[in-house]
Amino acid sequence: MPLISILAPIIGYLCGSIPFGLLLTRAAGLGDVRSIGSGNIGATNVLRTGNKGLAAATLILDALKGTIPALVFARYGIEAGALAGAGAFIGHIFPVWLGFKGGKGVATYLGVLIGLAWQVALIFAAVWLTIAVVFRYSSVAALTACIAVPIALVLLDHPQYAIVFAVMSALVFYKHRANIARLRAGTEGRIGAKG
Repeated sequence: MPLISILAPIIGYLCGSIPFGLLLTRAAGLGDVRSIGSGNIGATNVLRTGNKGLAAATLILDALKGTIPALVFARYGIEAGALAGAGAFIGHIFPVWLGFKGGKGVATYLGVLIGLAWQVALIFAAVWLTIAVVFRYSSVAALTACIAVPIALVLLDHPQYAIVFAVMSALVFYKHRANIARLRAGTEGRIGAKG
């Protein structure tokens, strides 16, 4: 196995495991974001602190930690880029520094997609926005977009990435299992709902 195929997922994982949501909320004096809401470190939970700026910064940084490793290692080939991106995604949802308890991975998933197949990232965004506007559930929007991505990758002649993103999509579903349970029970919060 080439050295680059070993380094790509390791470096990707280390980048992905940087807990920006936790670091930003602590730096802002808002305490540990894991103690509120869902207990996750992602942008959606950071938004529950009431600080939209921090939530936006978390979203951007969580995406970039997927985009940058994917872009850097894609210069060494399709496999290296995919390994680095997958490593970053796994690092975000299972960060070693936080006892392997991280975010749900949607922002980093999108970031990796931007780095490897930006056209499909636009499809992800379009699907997310459409479902979010129609149904007003962030979780449904994210899960639907994650279903669309592997299909779009195949249709747009990126089959080399389709399997990687299919596995990543399955992990997004796994991380959203509590949301899925709430959707079935009719208790999932809608976008823009108070309380």
